[in-house]
Amino acid sequence: MNIKEIQHLIKFVTKSGVDEVEIEKKDFKIIIRTNANRQSKEISSTVKTSNFISEPILENIDSDLKIEEKNTQALENQNKKHIIIKSPIIGTFYRKPSPDKPNFVEKGSEVKKGDPLCVIEAMKLFNEIECEIDCKIIKILVDDETPVEFDQPLFLVDPS
Repeated sequence: MNIKEIQHLIKFVTKSGVDEVEIEKKDFKIIIRTNANRQSKEISSTVKTSNFISEPILENIDSDLKIEEKNTQALENQNKKHIIIKSPIIGTFYRKPSPDKPNFVEKGSEVKKGDPLCVIEAMKLFNEIECEIDCKIIKILVDDETPVEFDQPLFLVDPS
């Protein structure tokens, strides 16, 4: 089980409303706990085993992961000459530096290497994401003020 599958599993458990889920396979064991207020998530590897999640639920999670991977691959295949700029961290995506300022970039914006594209907030730290190449913004793939995951596509750009 890779980190993306674990992240999707955490999201699934959080949305389902259950307080605790334990999964054990041959080579790993994962326990996800959420409190009643849904304020914390915990992953542990030292608690007793039980088969709380059935295989069909795991199959649903796997199919969701495959759909997301297919969408990313379709986007990449559809735009061979374009480049996808992905999130370097997990956090909340913001298109502007502060609520009273304009967006860093818009669709069609010409961006130079080193120009800021967005801000990703992680653990109360605002990380400015800079462009690594000269390019033109073709599409903004994430809505403002939404959570993003590591390696999630943020922008589709044309480097020419």
